[in-house]
Amino acid sequence: MAKFTREDIFRISKEQNVKYIRLQFTDLLGVIKNVEIPVSQLEKALDNKMMFDGSSIEGFVRIEESDMYLFPDLDTWVVFPWTAEKGKVARLICDIYNADGTPFEGDPRNNLKRMLKEMEALGFTDFNLGPEPEFFLFKLDEKGEPTLELNDKGGYFDLAPTDLGENCRRDIVLELEEMGFEIEASHHEVAPGQHEIDFKYAGAIKACDDIQTFKLVVKTIARKHGLHATFMPKPLFGVNGSGMHCNLSLFTNGKNAFYDESGELGLSETARHFIAGILKHAPNFTAVTNPTVNSYKRLVPGYEAPCYVAWSARNRSPLIRIPASRGLSTRVEVRSVDPAANPYLALSVLLAAGLDGIKNKLEAPAPVDRNIYVMSKEEREEVGIIDLPATLAAALELLKTDEVIVNALGEHLFEHFVEAKEIEWDIFRTQVHPWERDQYMSVY
Repeated sequence: MAKFTREDIFRISKEQNVKYIRLQFTDLLGVIKNVEIPVSQLEKALDNKMMFDGSSIEGFVRIEESDMYLFPDLDTWVVFPWTAEKGKVARLICDIYNADGTPFEGDPRNNLKRMLKEMEALGFTDFNLGPEPEFFLFKLDEKGEPTLELNDKGGYFDLAPTDLGENCRRDIVLELEEMGFEIEASHHEVAPGQHEIDFKYAGAIKACDDIQTFKLVVKTIARKHGLHATFMPKPLFGVNGSGMHCNLSLFTNGKNAFYDESGELGLSETARHFIAGILKHAPNFTAVTNPTVNSYKRLVPGYEAPCYVAWSARNRSPLIRIPASRGLSTRVEVRSVDPAANPYLALSVLLAAGLDGIKNKLEAPAPVDRNIYVMSKEEREEVGIIDLPATLAAALELLKTDEVIVNALGEHLFEHFVEAKEIEWDIFRTQVHPWERDQYMSVY
């Protein structure tokens, strides 16, 4: 991870003709927000004196307590490569602080830092995440609005000319590499118009910062190609949705706590307890890892998205898969998460679930190496496989019952998250959808 001092930032700003700086943060729903300042205000920003109105941000504070401060993380400094024409734009990711100088409890990034302290109290030094965010590319119309017309008919790992998104995807990778990303793979996904770009794992905070930066770059470069990139989990019926598989590992002073050469499957007892914790809490954290009404259109059988709570070292139908690599690369892949999730909140609840398994020495059930999609309900029940919630409403009710997951969010984030999502569900529930008119207008 690059380290920057104040002096580095002032020097680079001058050398690269930076004219504006975006002070970036993430709201409750995972949407990137920013306050843009001219470079003349950079010193004030680095002194943590930039203030903004928190009452205008989803899930932050009421109007009578709106003054909040942006504390930039110097190590997130980056100059956007595509902004060269009339002076470049740079970015600093910020934590949110209250007017009294205390960390704001409703800041998702601060909340993840709080959870990492709980991890450190158990003797672990690092929680690493390797994310695999997927996205679709749609064509824009003459007004610059997204259509439902895909830009290609490609499939998994296809090459041009079938994969017409290849040039766009290559430009995205080039921009990311110029910004310091280490790209591990870039390919067409299973569905037409669907793509995946994988980047190197990192510590939890940096990995979540990288996810947010990745989304921004993908959307920006796609638009330059006349395309709209969406991280919506299921934009089209009848094809695979977009996931964001999360490859998780705990380290202690450079040693992977999930690896044990002598353990069955090369997994340590810590890894098995962690897996058990994830499985125990999975139905209850799903509202956070799959936070939209649309998320549950993806979590259905037959489209490679896990909807059953189980684990395996071999097959890809369960919630958790253990990839084949061992040693430092030993990891637990949680496959249910989708890219609409706020990454800081998703990592907070995944970490809390895994740590609960470790603290209470929970026993993981036997791995399920059969294709769960072809098992009957009775067969699944026989081996203890339960379903993930089928709707956002059901997921929210389960969330409320789980003290470990509620505590992982903290009171402020939990209350505001549930309130916002219950409103979202109610709007969806009371809306009349085209499907209903297609089905019922003529019949009745």
